[in-house]
Amino acid sequence: MTLTEARLHGPWPANPVVHEIFTWVWLADLSAFAGRPVTLAEVPDSVWDDVARPGIDAVWLMGVWQRSPEGARIAATNQAMRGDAERALPGLVDTDIVGSAYCIRDYTVDAHLGGDEGLAVARARLAERGVRLVLDFVPNHVAPDHAWTRSHPEYFVQGTSDDLARDPVSFIEVEETVLACGRDPYFPAWPEVIQFEASRADVRRAATDIVSSIADRCDGVRCDMAMLVLDDVFARTWGERATGPDDDRGYWRPLIDTVRASHPDFVFWAEAYWDLEPVLVEQGFDACYDKRLYDRIVHREPPGSIRAHFGADASYQHHMLRFVENHDEPRAASVLSGPAHRAALASVMTLPGVALLHDGEADGRQLRTPVTLGRRSIETTDRELRSFVDRLLAALSGGLRRGTWQLASVEGWPDNRSHERLMAWTWTQPDARYLVAVNLSDERADGMVRLPWTDLAGTCTLVDLLSGAVFVRDGNDISSSGLYVALDPDAVHLVRVDDEISGGS
Repeated sequence: MTLTEARLHGPWPANPVVHEIFTWVWLADLSAFAGRPVTLAEVPDSVWDDVARPGIDAVWLMGVWQRSPEGARIAATNQAMRGDAERALPGLVDTDIVGSAYCIRDYTVDAHLGGDEGLAVARARLAERGVRLVLDFVPNHVAPDHAWTRSHPEYFVQGTSDDLARDPVSFIEVEETVLACGRDPYFPAWPEVIQFEASRADVRRAATDIVSSIADRCDGVRCDMAMLVLDDVFARTWGERATGPDDDRGYWRPLIDTVRASHPDFVFWAEAYWDLEPVLVEQGFDACYDKRLYDRIVHREPPGSIRAHFGADASYQHHMLRFVENHDEPRAASVLSGPAHRAALASVMTLPGVALLHDGEADGRQLRTPVTLGRRSIETTDRELRSFVDRLLAALSGGLRRGTWQLASVEGWPDNRSHERLMAWTWTQPDARYLVAVNLSDERADGMVRLPWTDLAGTCTLVDLLSGAVFVRDGNDISSSGLYVALDPDAVHLVRVDDEISGGS
């Protein structure tokens, strides 16, 4: 089999788990360990075995596209961007700033990482392990030195010399043409990128061509700030500078339909905010960021608000991409206690939809590496967290996250309202049943969990897949009255339910 043929075929698994890898700094770590440069083509098998271990369905190689020298220069000289880099990497030198992963000069793999040939090797190594490959697409902007800023300046939001003089942070001059820097409606412009005029038909056709070429090289794409090119959002952001679309199907629907005509199993995931997830799902996205759940868990909102979040329609839940950290957010280990982080991870990894494990999260890294850097600090591995994640992934590889998901009700007693801090859900398969119960609070909680299985009878054995603890209960009692669950603060049970009737395993 050639490298081109070494890929997975057919539909994706339901509810995939994806491992995000910060490609440039990950390879820098491997190179430092090896004492020589390591590209995507040279990653040892043992490393792929770890990155794509059982329980992982896809690897997102974040930031593989060609970086911009001009973007790197701006990142090194912009006071705010350099300050962010210095806080993350003590002893920073200029060569550590390689330019933002999202300031893209060209949609070819950066030569420093091994080029397109190296990516093909990486894809083949993942496919050998039954794991798919996800890459990035940035619809909103490109680098100032992208070829199109000179060959097709009409593709970009236009400015004037007065704009440049009035607001040099939001506009940039490229060969005597003033172009707008990329931004969203609520924050200042990003100084190192140029804003596409995304309402133009020719820009949308060019974007479709880019994503089609990406689809030749991977199995799915994560679309950066996908909501910014929705027609109404773009018009609100740019006003009269937006010429207006000539296709009422919107930006994404024609693009996704075209790509899927030749790549029917290709998936689209959206970075999305502002409650626009349903709009993007309607336009064809398979999953969107669940930022509200992130905020509720990480900011320690009352369990009732988190439980209400899970009360949304089950079909909607399957379109969510959930995480406890990613490359844009603070490291979870820096803002949550160890138990809280573990409970949060067990929660997001056992819910329907797409679950994201971020690069270094399993090791308890605490320093967020800005996407402009090519090197990161050395940190000590949290062995307890790593062991927990290993057990969690082993449970997932054993069958959890398959079948039918259902939120379970939890009941208490008049003189004890602690059950309100408990949350529980189940996964039901023809030959296996699982219960997840979690307490995402600072106080002990207990209550009766009502399970959806009315046929439990005889002796039930409950095996906690995280701790190895075994509980024996009467199935008739569970069916009639529920299962009593008591959890310490930030504790979790991940239980396989075996009973004499179903013969579950």
